[in-house]
Amino acid sequence: MTILLMIVHILACFFLIAVVLLQSGKGAEIGAAFGGSSQTLFGSRGSASFLSKMTTVVAVVFMLTSLTLAVVTSKGSSVLKKIPAGQGTSMPAAPGPLQGVQPQPQTQQLPQPPKPQKQKATTQTQPQPQLPPAQ
Repeated sequence: MTILLMIVHILACFFLIAVVLLQSGKGAEIGAAFGGSSQTLFGSRGSASFLSKMTTVVAVVFMLTSLTLAVVTSKGSSVLKKIPAGQGTSMPAAPGPLQGVQPQPQTQQLPQPPKPQKQKATTQTQPQPQLPPAQ
């Protein structure tokens, strides 16, 4: 039954596309810069054409097949029902302490900052750069 609904749905899709593309646009009368007759500008359209009636029928068939496919394919199939209750993915157990090994107490030692070194006084003087004479 699902395959038959799928075939009808796909045919309705293609037929709906074709019927909509065959129709002329609704704004063709208004797009004439209000030069046409005032009766069709905002008034009634007159009787519906064959293509507009066909569009309505095919759109109803498309929506009904869409809803039916959604209901039929979701019945009886759930992701939660496919996984048995005891076979879920679980975290592995954390390894315990080794038997027969005494834990060593760890003392945390912070790294010591380097000590500043004393600079030796230099007796040499550095020559001063010569500036050009001001003019």
